[in-house]
Amino acid sequence: MAKSKEGYFTEENSIDVVNERISEQCDPRLKEVMTVIVRKLHEAVKEIEPTQDEWMQAIMFLTQTGHKTDDWRQEFILLSDILGVSMLVDAINSRRPSGASENTVLGPFHIQGAPQLEMGANISLDGKGEPMYVSGRIIDTQGNPISGAQIDIWQANEDGFYDVQQKGIQPDFNLRGVFHTGEDGKYYFKSAKPKYYPIPDDGPVGKLLASLGRHPYRPAHFHYIVQKKGYETLTTHLFDPDDEYIHSDAVFGVKESLMADFKRIEDLKKIAEHGFTQPYFEVEYDFVLAREK
Repeated sequence: MAKSKEGYFTEENSIDVVNERISEQCDPRLKEVMTVIVRKLHEAVKEIEPTQDEWMQAIMFLTQTGHKTDDWRQEFILLSDILGVSMLVDAINSRRPSGASENTVLGPFHIQGAPQLEMGANISLDGKGEPMYVSGRIIDTQGNPISGAQIDIWQANEDGFYDVQQKGIQPDFNLRGVFHTGEDGKYYFKSAKPKYYPIPDDGPVGKLLASLGRHPYRPAHFHYIVQKKGYETLTTHLFDPDDEYIHSDAVFGVKESLMADFKRIEDLKKIAEHGFTQPYFEVEYDFVLAREK
């Protein structure tokens, strides 16, 4: 057996010794990834100098995170979210030209098969909450309207829950809908004003948040997936800038460009025009798609 170039493991040479053991026959990308992870992990341990008990606490935290994960709950994604890693990975993979709308995280509550609706339909099936009218255009970076764009929309209700979290309480596909733009690129629909809500905080990640003195809340928002052949798919949010958690989103998903003006409309003519019987909130926002690279 060949002798190691780096010698035996010591505190000083630990990074080189471990990385030297990676075979030259290893997949090049895997080798690149693991070399960086080993280096950064060892550097962190050397800087922190954890006690044996502290290191075991870290091991047990990861163990509990794994135990909490199942077909319905992904605690490791939650951990990635609250550490800002999910948003960083998304940012790296969603670099777009100037003027194009920004991406943000998908979130765990998107589902396939939401109903295809006529433009202008009301996605609030239970009629709860303050009514809203949402409109805008889907355009390209030159300002031209995009026809035939598919817009998949979903949101939480006034109590801060998605329909899939309240089976038997909310109607199936409540506050969800899929729309398609016409030649003018316009979209518009009725809904209920979304509200802030907590990410699942009854597991080890929630305990970590509490230990760090952080809250688990996400500010009120609409979710969008906008796609059209020939353009990069946009997965994004539309945020209420007046939400109390807008500056402290638990998963760092807020971007300034994705804030819209949620206006309260009390004009009787406009109330009647949009088919409401009471004051409502109105928001108008254009999404800009970039051409596929």
